[in-house]
Amino acid sequence: MAKKLVIKVTAGTDAPERCSQAFTVAAVAAASGVEVSLWLTGESVWFALPGRAAEFELPHAAPLPELIDGIRAGGGAITVCTQCAARRNIEQKDLIEGAGIAGAQVFVSEIMPDDVQALVY
Repeated sequence: MAKKLVIKVTAGTDAPERCSQAFTVAAVAAASGVEVSLWLTGESVWFALPGRAAEFELPHAAPLPELIDGIRAGGGAITVCTQCAARRNIEQKDLIEGAGIAGAQVFVSEIMPDDVQALVY
């Protein structure tokens, strides 16, 4: 039975290395055939808006737009935290293609099955 990987990113430009690590792990897992669900919370929610990931720079790290493309190409889901989006006046219509908005109930339902590994960055 294949395991699912759920990754919650709690950092954006405020902690660039942690942010980049989360996107990198998600993209590598998706490219490896792992089912990936990437949750963007806190400052990372900005990367679900068109063009915002391209503004992120970190030396010796893969560009976020490439990592996001890799996650989506591997069938990965990208979800923005409901409360985090609301605090930033972000709505579903504002998001990149394929991203959605959901709350804690959905996150908990994703991480509770036995065949799921959850990581928080």
